[in-house]
Amino acid sequence: MPSLLDSRQLLNFVTLARTGSYTRAAQELNLTQSAISHSIKALETDLGYKLVKRAGQRLLLTEHGEIFNTEAQQIVESMIRLRHRLDELGEWGRGRLRVAASNTACQYLIPSILREFKQSFPQCNVSLMPADTPLAIEALRANQVDLAVGINPTTATDLSFYPLFNDELRLIFSPQHAWARQRTIGIEDIARETILSYSRSSLTFTMLESYLNRAGMRLRPPLEVGSMEAIKEMARIGQGVGVVADWVVKNEVAAGKLISRPLPSPRLKREWGLLTLKGKTLSLLEETFLGLAEEAAHVLQGKNIIRYDDLPLATAQP
Repeated sequence: MPSLLDSRQLLNFVTLARTGSYTRAAQELNLTQSAISHSIKALETDLGYKLVKRAGQRLLLTEHGEIFNTEAQQIVESMIRLRHRLDELGEWGRGRLRVAASNTACQYLIPSILREFKQSFPQCNVSLMPADTPLAIEALRANQVDLAVGINPTTATDLSFYPLFNDELRLIFSPQHAWARQRTIGIEDIARETILSYSRSSLTFTMLESYLNRAGMRLRPPLEVGSMEAIKEMARIGQGVGVVADWVVKNEVAAGKLISRPLPSPRLKREWGLLTLKGKTLSLLEETFLGLAEEAAHVLQGKNIIRYDDLPLATAQP
């Protein structure tokens, strides 16, 4: 492998070529003329070519020197830019923050967090990657994101989990659905129904499958619709049943557009939180995001508590 060039020699040569004088180059770099001269000679020895020559009192570049100067200028400029970018990262509030979050979190939780975060750190470059928890974890491990907002995977021993809030999965369906006239819904009823899902690879769908399997039953093939809004709309028009948390359907339930019922015991509960690689020290940006996420989760739960005792049992609507 060819030996690498000395960055100090590159800078000395480029400065000499630009100023055309050992004296001016030495003054600009705060070095002695002798130091500049020795640096250039060492560079020429390393390359095996003469780079500068004298023509009377003038200092000129050789043909090799002209070619070398063109490339060396670009290298020195790139090194200066690199140093500047690294220095910027050390400034308060600058840098980048890469976050992965489920589609549901992206819609209902993340916007308020990012609004507050950008007000505090307007110079920070923030990127958001929509991804269900399994994909978000893969992105964390591949260093594609810094943080992930998702459901506690429990079995991932290489991750740290910062809890935000808990929720419970419930059945949602149309007021015209036959279940609207039932006092109770059994597991066997769920096994016969078309379940609306935004992704079979999501941790929520895996939890539901395991829930039925433990009862000795299997889900029918789900209808994948790609988003939480689509699940709500398809459930509203009677094209299946969704399994979602209250905070996603609070407005629709309160307006009578959807009915929400608990799953048969044991209930399915999830723990949401912030995921990072285990042993990682959070940066200022990451700590701030975590604090804002905790505040947003508190507000989200407070706003989305549904008191089912206050709602009618639900009768079929014409």
